[in-house]
Amino acid sequence: MKYKNPLLVVCDLEASIAFYREVLGLRVVRDFGANVTLTGGVCLQTKESWLGFLGVNEGAISFGGRDAELYFEEDAFDAFAARLAGMADVRYVHPVLEHRWGQRAVRFYDPDGHIIEVGESMKTVCLRFFASGMTPEETARRMDVPLGFVNACVRERKGK
Repeated sequence: MKYKNPLLVVCDLEASIAFYREVLGLRVVRDFGANVTLTGGVCLQTKESWLGFLGVNEGAISFGGRDAELYFEEDAFDAFAARLAGMADVRYVHPVLEHRWGQRAVRFYDPDGHIIEVGESMKTVCLRFFASGMTPEETARRMDVPLGFVNACVRERKGK
């Protein structure tokens, strides 16, 4: 058994492809007509074909259930958040916030009400705290991560 991809049912495949391209920079890597695979492994399936696979009518599925999300991380989080803020059609779940462990994140909806989260990469959070003068031990405590993770992030940065 091998897990492959998340699949989102969408009402307008072309509009969804455009959204994921413009907002998240994803592109189509496989196009099977009623189903496409985007970079990162996100699959989009037309509502009509999905209903056919399930053998149900349109009322049997719903959108915007707020019970799952697609999660992305971004190293250049500030630049992404600024670009997102300039997009008029983006509907937010919430604006940029900082979680208790220090990671900044924003959640918003795709055209069909699926929740998308973009968070600052954990490595970037670690390096931001370290650059502010926190020791590796303080950073690990603040982020609630193992000290080994912090040390690896710092070593990797010094190696560049």
